[in-house]
Amino acid sequence: MKICIVAGARPNFIKVAPITRAIDKAREQGHDVECQLVYAGGEDDKTLEQSLFDDLQMRRPDVFMGVDCASLNELTGRVMAEFEKYLETHPTDVVIVVDDLASTMAAAIVTKKQGVKLAHLVAGTRSFDITMPKEINRLVIDGLSDLLFTAGPGASNIVTREGVQLSQVYQVGNILMDTLRANHSRLRRPGFLEEQGIADGDYLVFTLNRKALIANTGNLRSMLKAILQQAGDTHIVAPLRPLAREAVAAQLSTINAPLHNFHLVEPMGYLEFGYLTAHARGIITDSGNVAEEATFNGVPCATLNSYTEHIETVSRGTNILVGEDAGRLGEAVADMVAKNWKKGNIPDRWDGRASERIVQILLSET
Repeated sequence: MKICIVAGARPNFIKVAPITRAIDKAREQGHDVECQLVYAGGEDDKTLEQSLFDDLQMRRPDVFMGVDCASLNELTGRVMAEFEKYLETHPTDVVIVVDDLASTMAAAIVTKKQGVKLAHLVAGTRSFDITMPKEINRLVIDGLSDLLFTAGPGASNIVTREGVQLSQVYQVGNILMDTLRANHSRLRRPGFLEEQGIADGDYLVFTLNRKALIANTGNLRSMLKAILQQAGDTHIVAPLRPLAREAVAAQLSTINAPLHNFHLVEPMGYLEFGYLTAHARGIITDSGNVAEEATFNGVPCATLNSYTEHIETVSRGTNILVGEDAGRLGEAVADMVAKNWKKGNIPDRWDGRASERIVQILLSET
């Protein structure tokens, strides 16, 4: 069996890594299976530092499509053209696409047009906001997929309600936990904490990626002010990429408040960032992946959004939704600092075996 896995952005590799290992293990056990990893971007993509692949213990992509553009519609068209070339020259039995990017949707469309079986990893996630481009991507990808791998019963119920045959839906569990569990003992304490004399549990982590949040400078300032006011003497560590770091730094310069405990630092590798979040007193983020890891680690988490595609992090985990409301965010930070937070449980099938289930299904269904 020839499997192609398509990754569209850096976070995809965290979910792809355990599948590549499970495929390698199946081959070692005598199964006739091989895999190629295809990346939508180029080899010079600065977000794909070698340390990422070293941390995840995986190889770099076998094929780079080399698509890099700001327009989502242009990106979709170019990925479709490049991936069509790939499938025409590489015999493939099944294509696995990950998450909900424009490049993911593009690869899914081409896969079906070429008559190749399509599998969607992390199917059934919904915001129920059709104005979001990613929501459209999700609907298209799930509607085209032959195999839908979901993280839990909520996602499975969504796709079956939308008309997908139950026989196509496989509740394999949360693939993110495969990577987290496999690497938990390898997490590395960031040197920054040592340099600053910051003890485990004595800091908050702040991450920011959403362009809409970054662009709304007035509200960003209000949220930063709320964090600073309620954090008090508690350190705030913010490992941000350039766009977010510049926006946050610009707003901090306008706030009349002590800033010595707010640390803007460079982005960290997977193992260091994993340690940072696992040992934090609390996390403020707009990332669903970070919120999921917080639930696994039992760390309080406030998500800067009014919805989550991973509702189990709220219903069973340590996550709460504060939206983009500075007042609610301030209350959440005060509760984190005071260690006044709800207890969470690890949801079902967060057991680190999702990748094994996926490969077993692929071997039996294709």
